[in-house]
Amino acid sequence: MIKNNSIKKITDWEHWPSAMFYLPNLPYAFYLAFKAKHFAFFSAANPCIKSSGNGTESKYETILLVPEKHRPKSVLVKPNTNFKIVCKEIHEQKINFPLIAKPDVGFRGLLVEKIATKEALKSYLDKYSINIIIQEFLDYKNECGIFYHRNPKDDSGKISSLTLKRFLSVTGDGISTLKELILADERAKLYVDLFSKIHQDKLTEIPVKNKVIKLTAVGNHSKGTQFINGNHLISDKLTDTFDTLSKSIPGWYYGRIDLKYNTFEELEEGINFKILEINGIIAEPTHIYDSQNYTYLKALKAIRTHWKSLFNIAITNHKNFNTPYKDSLSFLNEIILLKKYTKKIKRLSK
Repeated sequence: MIKNNSIKKITDWEHWPSAMFYLPNLPYAFYLAFKAKHFAFFSAANPCIKSSGNGTESKYETILLVPEKHRPKSVLVKPNTNFKIVCKEIHEQKINFPLIAKPDVGFRGLLVEKIATKEALKSYLDKYSINIIIQEFLDYKNECGIFYHRNPKDDSGKISSLTLKRFLSVTGDGISTLKELILADERAKLYVDLFSKIHQDKLTEIPVKNKVIKLTAVGNHSKGTQFINGNHLISDKLTDTFDTLSKSIPGWYYGRIDLKYNTFEELEEGINFKILEINGIIAEPTHIYDSQNYTYLKALKAIRTHWKSLFNIAITNHKNFNTPYKDSLSFLNEIILLKKYTKKIKRLSK
């Protein structure tokens, strides 16, 4: 089974390492840097976010930029904070269990967990001695990622990627155990180790017939969530909604917003949706990971197309609005520190 899973991840480019999507595009990145005459030109794209969102920014500080009606209730917990204080802050923010806990600096779903009890939360905070965001669990029906960019000189922007997210689930047959159901599902079995950890207390249970078991509550590709190309749903009305949102966050021009909503009609109207997080210059147009409706070469081209928009936005901010480029060595040092931090929390997760 492990061998078959490995073969599937090699033959299906959706599961390839991220380097396979960026190494082929490096010459274009160097060309843009040469054209801009600055290695870290992209650092001017989103002036309101640290380094324009290169992965080192605080997710807590970034989510606070979002209008209150569109952001989840959140609390930032620093290492070694007394748990009674944590509980007090959660209560004051009216955050109930289950809730979401995740690193303040992180990406690709690393250490993101849905937590059901106080005891489990304390255990999580004791285990991970880093800044942690505690966030209300948003029980909306749907989740998607929308990539938006707008040149600072323009009144209207563009939605260039819309990714629908299909959470992995299995349906009971009244005979098979949960683990057997996972192993029988073509996609779920690729993440059997992850789901065995999440559902370790229920693996030998036999779900009743027709009962649907959602295998993960976290909408990340690394957690098994299927990304579906939803670009056909991009409309003028939806773009207008994101134009309004962009202007309500002064200094945000480029990136992907991950959000939850109930109906697409409400989302188009700009009502009844909550933003999980804003991703800046390292954001991906995640519709490219729909390997059933996209190709690897088109994915590479889509990344270059987005980098071209990033270039135009950063150059405009720098030349027209005096937004400084970050010192190249400082920017590089941030990336080195991020790599070290990422290694640290990956060790903690084992």
